[in-house]
Amino acid sequence: MCCNCQKNKLCKILFSLLIVYMIAIIFILAIFLNQEQQKSILTATAQNEDNTQVGTAIIRFSQNQIVEGNALSHEEGSDTIFINETGIYQISYQLYGERQTIGTFNFNAVLLVNDVVLENTLNETPILRDNVVNRMTLTSTVILQLNAGDRLQLGALSIEDIIYTRARIDIEKIK
Repeated sequence: MCCNCQKNKLCKILFSLLIVYMIAIIFILAIFLNQEQQKSILTATAQNEDNTQVGTAIIRFSQNQIVEGNALSHEEGSDTIFINETGIYQISYQLYGERQTIGTFNFNAVLLVNDVVLENTLNETPILRDNVVNRMTLTSTVILQLNAGDRLQLGALSIEDIIYTRARIDIEKIK
């Protein structure tokens, strides 16, 4: 066997190994780059007996329907949702208010972070007067930058005797 033939075989083997190595790197990079970021989602709901305070109240949520990931936490029965990871969060809520008597009807909802009202999240019902069915659901979706250690709450505001029999909050870390 000549020297050239042995070099040619060695070159072909090395070239083949290089191709396999490059394909493996591309495959690993594709998996790494396409790997979906772990979702962090929390859905909590309030039932009839959760919020017995009338007028202005911080809403308590008795049930966690969905808890996925570690960015959010909530103890069932509590009014506080804990932010465990800094990021951008999409927050949606529904708040149902009703009044048993006829009269002026108006309530508002707002998000609080660390016990501070975020005025730009204020959501108001229209003012209804006399001889109307006094119940309504407020809904809203906001996107907020929150920090690890923040405490999020849903507040209901009214000077009327509104009760808040149902509520739901859905939060997802989107970035």
